[in-house]
Amino acid sequence: MNEKYVVEEEYPVKLEIKYPERSSRLLAFLGIPWFLLKTILLIPHVIILWFLGFVYMLIAWVALWVVLFTGKYPKSLFDFVVGVMRWQFRVNAWVLSLTDKYPPFSF
Repeated sequence: MNEKYVVEEEYPVKLEIKYPERSSRLLAFLGIPWFLLKTILLIPHVIILWFLGFVYMLIAWVALWVVLFTGKYPKSLFDFVVGVMRWQFRVNAWVLSLTDKYPPFSF
């Protein structure tokens, strides 16, 4: 059982989080009031991501069958799924105050 696992190619998706050079001390000080404001500011993201999440689940289900029969994940479906996940990660990072930059409305 001394098998070595060698990854010949890189993973198609990577998560890289850059450590911020500076964080806003004012936003950290405001804490709870800022969190309530963030909740209000996130309403458009939540609405859009809710609909995209539904489409994401349908596409993932379709992709499951495509992969089962063809053995390949279609690039367009993969790009959509990764885009929705990327958007969700940006929103989560902003809510958790890992970044001070408001998330854009894009994949």
